[in-house]
Amino acid sequence: MLSRISLRQMQYFVATAESGSIIIASEKIHVSSPSISAAIAHIESELQVQLFIRQHAKGLILTPIGEKVVQECKLVLDQANKLYSLAADFSGSIQGPLRLGCFTAFSAMVYAEIIHGFSNLYKKVTLTLCEDDQLVLLTKLINNELDVALTYDLNIDEDLIHFEPLASLPPHVLVSEAHPLANNVAVSLEELAEIPMVLLDMPYSNDYFISLFRKHKLSPQIKYSSRYVDVVRSMVANNLGYTILNVRPRNNYSLDGKRLVRLRLSGEHRPMQLGLATAKNATLNTVTQAFISRCRAFISNQYIPGMADSRFYDPHIKQKFDDEIDE
Repeated sequence: MLSRISLRQMQYFVATAESGSIIIASEKIHVSSPSISAAIAHIESELQVQLFIRQHAKGLILTPIGEKVVQECKLVLDQANKLYSLAADFSGSIQGPLRLGCFTAFSAMVYAEIIHGFSNLYKKVTLTLCEDDQLVLLTKLINNELDVALTYDLNIDEDLIHFEPLASLPPHVLVSEAHPLANNVAVSLEELAEIPMVLLDMPYSNDYFISLFRKHKLSPQIKYSSRYVDVVRSMVANNLGYTILNVRPRNNYSLDGKRLVRLRLSGEHRPMQLGLATAKNATLNTVTQAFISRCRAFISNQYIPGMADSRFYDPHIKQKFDDEIDE
């Protein structure tokens, strides 16, 4: 009976179980909702069980048998991944699965050159992308549910996670063009502490932004927050307050078409490091190593796909750049 359930159908079922929603699973694994629904219906028909119950407030909830089935499917998928990895390592070819994690704040910017470019180059690689916050990505790495994650150096447990920094992302301030600070070149934390702030409220990221103030014995006036960068940018563009971010999209407009202004944050502040995270107890197969090599080749302080130049936000990098020009 199990032979009539494909690995792909199991993958769709597991993604839905982890997301609690077919729509969210569809967005994460880039597969249409009808295809995922059909896969789940097929598994239920083959096993003659109900895998989910629908609760209005909570979405899809696994039934008791569904919880057991999802664990078995994860084991089967893990064994299949190991078979592909074994074959790829033995032959030296770049083929098989890659379970990639990417921090949501910059996944849209790096997707074309880094992720799609890798898939286009290695057509025998089956790439599964998980876009999520730092807490989820690190947890999945530790649980061996991801091979590698392109993310920040926040809350890294060095006993469990290896992090390789690739580029520095210093914090900068974002305001609307109508904001009183919009004509400034730079702004201090002391000035910002007196006015409303819009906070990017994601696990670990939120503490990073607040810690910038805390280090100088200041407290930001957080009036609005969201866990989505585009929502934060829209709030700022509509002059609800300023925000502090590290990602630098080349487009200086919010999704509702209003212009945003970037300002340098004066003083010395810890930048976020954009880089690659892997589990220390994991063996990196040929596919994972190939993806890591691509990231090393495409991401640096001099260039990050989809982002504006960092040299005008980090005083150390800018000084080095100015010195090189003078020479």
